Amino acid sequence: MSAAICLALAASVLIGLMLGLLGGGGSILTVPVLVYLAGVAPKPAIAMSLVVVGVTSAVALIPHARAGRVRWRTGLLFGAAGMAGAYGGGRVAQYLPGGVLLTAFAVMMLVTAIAMLRTRPRSTRPHGESGRPLPVLKILAEGVAVGVATGLVGAGGGFLVVPALVVLGGLAMPAAVGTSLLVISMKSAAGLAGFLHSVSIDWRLTAAVTAVAVIGSLAGSRLAGQLPPDLLRRAFGWFVIVMGTGLLASQLAS
Repeated sequence: MSAAICLALAASVLIGLMLGLLGGGGSILTVPVLVYLAGVAPKPAIAMSLVVVGVTSAVALIPHARAGRVRWRTGLLFGAAGMAGAYGGGRVAQYLPGGVLLTAFAVMMLVTAIAMLRTRPRSTRPHGESGRPLPVLKILAEGVAVGVATGLVGAGGGFLVVPALVVLGGLAMPAAVGTSLLVISMKSAAGLAGFLHSVSIDWRLTAAVTAVAVIGSLAGSRLAGQLPPDLLRRAFGWFVIVMGTGLLASQLAS
């Protein structure tokens, strides 16, 4: 096993940790790790990231659900709409250059992170909602939009889903994190289905990265229930800004 692959596997722990702790950020790390550390081409890396993030999110969902931090009705509706968008995005992605997809990925990261940081939480209850249910049409529209982004750039979508659930849905941050993992696992599966028509995946490397990420996700899920919601929100926003800025700079310089 090469040093680059070993480094990629070590970084995979952080992928899982971010997913379990923040309900997103795993794909933000997965694509760069696969491209810049493991030497995978952008489009296969995007498809592989959907496997890694989807499986890891599904496992990380379990402890969040046991702790009552998952809003099932909102998540299933959002996720179903997102699956349709993700499949379509995955099919369209085959016609776009890898560099364009990564640049679009970085721009979306920055926009959503800024929105997240500017949003003040509507509920101070640790696991609750604002008391105002999300309108069905708004859930569906937002779900499709986030799903398209998921399919296009290989993002599980947590960096878009969590802000949507907080900003539009009024969920407290811990509930948004847990619900996001449900949505991510659904959309990642649909996005992968769209990609498999045109991309070949290194399944051995994908399985190895996924296994390590799952370990990190379980630690992150446990830690999430012990941190203040506002701290989680701000940490998520700044993490995405740092990663998005670095990715955008690398694409503009290439």
